[in-house]
Amino acid sequence: MNIRNIAIIAHVDHGKTTLVDRILHQTNVFRANQETGDLIMDSNDLERERGITIFSKNASVVYKGVKINVIDTPGHADFGGEVERVLKMADGVCLLVDAFEGPMPQTRFVLQKALQLNLKPIVIINKVDKPNCRPDEVHDAVFELFFNLDATEEQLDFPTFYGSGKNGWFNSKNEQSEDITPLLDGILEYVPEPKVPEGNLQLQITSLDYSTFLGRVAIGKVNRGSIKEGQPFSLVTADGIKKSKVKELYIFESLGKRKVSEVLAGDICAVVGLEDFTIGDTIADFENPEGLPVISVDEPTMSMMFSINNSPFFGKDGKFVTSRHLRDRLMKETEKNLALRVEDTDSADSFLVFGRGILHLGVLVETMRREGYELTVGNPQVLVKTIDGKKHEPYEVLVVDVPQELSGKVIDLVTQRKGEMLIMESKGEMQHLEFDIPSRGLIGLRSQMLTNTQGEAVMAHRFHEYKPWKGFIPGRSNGVLISKNTEKTTGYSIDKLQDRGKFFVDPGEEVYTGQIIAEHIKPGDLVVNATEPKKLTNHRASGSDDASRIAPKTQLTLEECMEYIQQDECIEVTPKNIRMRKVFLDEESRKRDSKRSEVVA
Repeated sequence: MNIRNIAIIAHVDHGKTTLVDRILHQTNVFRANQETGDLIMDSNDLERERGITIFSKNASVVYKGVKINVIDTPGHADFGGEVERVLKMADGVCLLVDAFEGPMPQTRFVLQKALQLNLKPIVIINKVDKPNCRPDEVHDAVFELFFNLDATEEQLDFPTFYGSGKNGWFNSKNEQSEDITPLLDGILEYVPEPKVPEGNLQLQITSLDYSTFLGRVAIGKVNRGSIKEGQPFSLVTADGIKKSKVKELYIFESLGKRKVSEVLAGDICAVVGLEDFTIGDTIADFENPEGLPVISVDEPTMSMMFSINNSPFFGKDGKFVTSRHLRDRLMKETEKNLALRVEDTDSADSFLVFGRGILHLGVLVETMRREGYELTVGNPQVLVKTIDGKKHEPYEVLVVDVPQELSGKVIDLVTQRKGEMLIMESKGEMQHLEFDIPSRGLIGLRSQMLTNTQGEAVMAHRFHEYKPWKGFIPGRSNGVLISKNTEKTTGYSIDKLQDRGKFFVDPGEEVYTGQIIAEHIKPGDLVVNATEPKKLTNHRASGSDDASRIAPKTQLTLEECMEYIQQDECIEVTPKNIRMRKVFLDEESRKRDSKRSEVVA
């Protein structure tokens, strides 16, 4: 049977998962009367809530007798580790570009990886039904991007398709067609069949799955040879060679898997029966094992301290609260999350976790929280390297699209954080700005940017390179209000303190000493009593007993909390609550610590 393996790559929100929906519908994967909903591949709860793809997934369809393995990939730079490894399974890529926005930072990042692997590109210009769209200009910009990334002559001769995933049509020219058959025909025509070298079995594990019945499942493309059920094989790892046996074999069919007895070279399959393996290991011939080169993934750029929850409220919500639980869970995550690294620290209760960015680490914390873990996370730090005796830090390319009248505010905000403007150009009514900015400057920038531009700015960024340290970058300008005692807050106290700051808690919420309950209107922290009840007397004064008018609390998401906290603060994360607090809950300990740090500085 003919096979085509394609990965769909694009910047976030350019329509990858919607395109996969269209392919699944066009090839009659579902019954005519079946309710399927949208974004079928985003099956994880977090993906559905946030409207983004986080994990790469496989599906397969049959079109004109040819099996097409489709790999849907994430579009966020923070999940680049997912994209880098699954591209190894593909023979061609569909590069999806928005007809208005054009190539964005992440488009460049994933395309570079695909071109280095010599994959055949097909360019799809999506959303041509949007107002102000400019498909011809975008096509020229994509060609320029290919040229800048040193694409070969063959890769520069890419086919282009135009269409609208939402309206369900793609065509080889910018004219509406009935459906997406021109694109599917293009995939069969332009994507090569898998190249199969001669030789014994070789299958590189590029992702893994877990099943409660089968245990850990290894997924990868059979590079050469064939693999059969019950066959003994050698597993080539970084430490040596282990002998094992295939218990069961599955291939991908539609959205599920089908059990088979043999898989030939070129197809993607799932192998059951391996116990101890990691992504990048090779399943090879039993007698003459030959390993494939290990998958290399870009280095992490950010770190955070994860430690057990040691607040007065620990153990109230969560099932897993000890350091052993926390360590086991983090180690398990590193097996499938290649861009993540975990290191032990001097303290047995704390671990240093390295990742690609705030979203990457935030999704990990949110997933653990939903599984019943309680933990404390510190504020994000960028990774500093010493190159030629000098301190270097990571820099990123920041792209902002904003209405022209608001561009001054954006430039002002980014230059305060040591960003330098590279490009400024008009795209219709929008201003397109590109900056070179230290990664430190991006922490907490998104919320300020959205506030200053009334939510109109569209931001995207990707890691560029390490450059010399840029010096001090101003952080949060306001201080915080800290709870003085452990009790329930009262409306009476909060009402009296409202002119001091914006509250993060409502009346009647349990708070503890050292918890951050509000943002101060001035710099500097203030310890306040928000739990004082109203003294009741038998006198009544006219008007003063009206119900206190309290503004609703400011609700921060986990990522917003991570960007908000400073060096001496941390976040307590439990299945039911996210609370910000000081590292030292006791006021005397905080004063001693600040004196000590002043002496060191």
